[in-house]
Order: sequence, then structure tokens, then C-alpha cells
Amino acid sequence: MRRTRTRSFGRTLTCAVAVVLGCAGLTALPASADTAADGLTVQYHTGSTGTDQAEPWLKVTNTSDASISLSDVKLRYYFSSDGGASYRFACSWAVKGCGNITGTFGTLDHPTADADRYLEIGFTSGAGSLAPGADTGDLQLRFHRSDWQPLDQSDDYSFGATQASFANWSKVTAQLDGSVVWGSAPEGNDPTDPTDPPTDPPGDGATLFDDFDYAAYDDPKISANGWSVRSNSGGPGVPGATWAPENVTFSAAGGNSVMNLATSTSGTGESTKQTEVLTKALKFKNGTYAARVRFSDAPRSGGPDGDHLVQTFFTINDLKAPMADDYSEYDFEYLPNGGWGEASNILYTTSWETYNPDPWQAVNQHTEGRQSYDGWHDLVLTIDDSTIRYYIDGTLFGTHDAQYLPERPMSINFNQWLIDFGGQSSTSPRTYDQQVDYVLHVKDQVLTPAQVADRVSAYRTAGTSFEDSVPGA
Repeated sequence: MRRTRTRSFGRTLTCAVAVVLGCAGLTALPASADTAADGLTVQYHTGSTGTDQAEPWLKVTNTSDASISLSDVKLRYYFSSDGGASYRFACSWAVKGCGNITGTFGTLDHPTADADRYLEIGFTSGAGSLAPGADTGDLQLRFHRSDWQPLDQSDDYSFGATQASFANWSKVTAQLDGSVVWGSAPEGNDPTDPTDPPTDPPGDGATLFDDFDYAAYDDPKISANGWSVRSNSGGPGVPGATWAPENVTFSAAGGNSVMNLATSTSGTGESTKQTEVLTKALKFKNGTYAARVRFSDAPRSGGPDGDHLVQTFFTINDLKAPMADDYSEYDFEYLPNGGWGEASNILYTTSWETYNPDPWQAVNQHTEGRQSYDGWHDLVLTIDDSTIRYYIDGTLFGTHDAQYLPERPMSINFNQWLIDFGGQSSTSPRTYDQQVDYVLHVKDQVLTPAQVADRVSAYRTAGTSFEDSVPGA
């Protein structure tokens, strides 16, 4: 973010999810789904009967007498596509963590009147295991047409319009180690058929990916790839501070190239050198934003700790006028030593509608975590047409409302700067580091944290250090 002032936040979103345990309307199982012997049951209720998106909410229970690894479990929800449309999957909330849930789409070899496609749900190793008698808790899932046109659920095999609470549901199948142990697929479509794998993973989409494989801050490739290393004056930061492009360096760490933003000070504004790297173009709006960032709680070398430092990953556009309603900004901001009235380390995620710099007035929504975030973290922000979500290390951190959705495209930014010196008077030099491993943006697609990790891994396996296919605004 680009301003120096006392932060005044809007309301905090408190995430409260009710776990519904209703058992009415049990559906009889076919003879092939002997759950007592085979070990799994699947419960379902619909989160939505509308036309904007389908919301199959699922819960899986281990009914066997042995522990089951969830990475060995696959679920299939069957539906009838609308005129050959493509679809996108998202996880709204899950007890096991949305970052541990995967969703891909497949096409049935033998279409029926109520199904020619399916959504296959899987689990990463991070989802862990289910002990005998244990369940996954809610898996609040959803999918929508890629073009966000209305969809018709009324003719979908697995859809239950009246299922307002969880109940056993045989129209969703479950496989364990490749064998069907629950439910019935549409006639003629055995889920274990080897010719019927998921065929529609999240689309490639227009993408920005950068592994930050550069020689130095003045490497010509940085500008050619659409980045600016800031040197111009202005806020945010302590009065008198400057932006020092030479403090942005690149090195190898853990087998990957890493960008380092170093911010240094000797306790005066004139001695303070801050760092920022940002895209030159404002062309990023809905979709997925992700970066792996290393925050630091203490100076790298010398001097006292305690400066009120801000380490960031954010998107932003320009405020055309005070309280302009087309302003947008979405922040991950870590304050390792507190600041803005906080006494110790705190991480904010904030979605902005607008603000007035003088007199200060803010319209935003934020979520906060009061703990140390020292070290590497996977940060994911998703924006669709209804919701803004922030994830940290695969876990949903904050969900913000439609009121704060962006109206105009934005830039992507990383910076590290000082609010003030934390009340200390020391003039000993000290330097703080913020590191960035990669950045990824996928236009108009909501990816789970697991899908982000897969996308980044694919780039690195292919030896691709940079791609930008996102069109200009």
C-alpha cells in the first residue's frame, strides 16, 4: 500500500460456520455399496438451488475398523452439462482446509439423460487420515460455468433440490484405493473404468508467472517482463525516506531463484532506504493471485529490533479522487513489531472499497492474525464475482464481502517500508529482509492453494521462469 497514516479499519469479518448434522431423508443404498464392509459413507446437502453456481456440500465418514488415508479417496458428483459449457471448481470452506481439497472435471463415456459430466473431488496428503468412526467434517464445495452464465441443476443426476441437511446420498460415488465403496454412478459409467479419467482440469487461462530469475535490480529483463523497481519519491514511509532500487537483489535459495527486498535505517528519515517492486501495467482484476513470501521478525544484521516495519504482497489501482468508488486494493501486510496501535507482530489481510486521505476516512474489511509469521509462507488471494478470499499456507484466513470487489484493473506489488521507529532513538544501522520466491496470477480463474502449488510445480518442471499472457487492460 502507498500511504502513511493511522490505520482505521472497517468491520472485521468473523467466520462462523454452522455444521449441520441432520439425518432426515436417508437414501437407500444399492446392494453394491456395503458400507459396513467397505468402509465409507458419503453425506450430501445442497448449499444452493440457484442458477449462478452449484454447491454440493459433502461429508465422508470412515465406517470401517481401520484408519483410512484421505489421499486414497476420490468422490464423484455427476451432472448434465449445459450445451457443452466448461466449468470451474472452488472450495468455499472445509474442516480439512480448502488447500487440501482438489476438484477436476471429467466426461462420461456413456452419457445419460441426467449426466454427461462429473466433478471428481480428491484430497492431498495434508488432509491426513480418518480414524474409525471419524468424518471429514463439512466440505463446502461449489462449481460454476467458466463464463458465469446461468446453469440448470434440475436435470443433474447427483443434485437433490430438497436436501437441506446432510444425509446419506448414494448418487455421489466414493472410491478407496481405486475401488468403488459407496454409491452408484449413472448407468453404464463405472468410476473405475480406466478410459474415464478426469479430462477437464482447471483451464490454463491467461497467466502471469515469474520465478524472479534475474541478475540484479537493473537487469534489462526486469523491465522487459513488465516490472518496475521503484526509485521515485513519495509515500508510504517515514518522512525523508527514499526508495532504493539497488537494495533489491536476487540469489538462489532452496534450488530456486529468490528476490530480496532489503530495507535499512539508522533511525532517521534521511537514513531510511525502502524497497518496492511492482508491475508497470494495471491489468489484473478477478482471478487468483499467489506468492511465496518470507517475512522477517528481526533485522538481518546489527542494530536494535523494534522498528514498525510493513512487509507486503498486494494489488492496487490509483485513487482518482477522495472516496472514489472505483478504487481497489487487496493486501497481505505483516507488521513484525506491531504498529498502527498494535504492540506486537500482526498480519492483516484487507480489502478496500475506498478512502479519503484528509481527513482520514476508510471503507474496508479486514482479517487479522496476532502471531509471528516469521519465515516462508504461501499466500493466495482469490477474487470472483461474489467473494474475496485470503489463504495462508493452504488454510482459509479471511473471507470478504462483494461490496469490496474491484471495479478496475490493478497492479501487483511487493514492498517493505517503515511506519515509524517504534519509539526507539538508536542510530545504529539495521537492515530488514523480505524475500519472494515466485508470483502467480491466473486471470478469471479461482484456484485452490493445492492447484496453485501444482501450477507452480509444472512451470518449474518445464524450466519456465517467466510467462505473461495476461492481456492489457
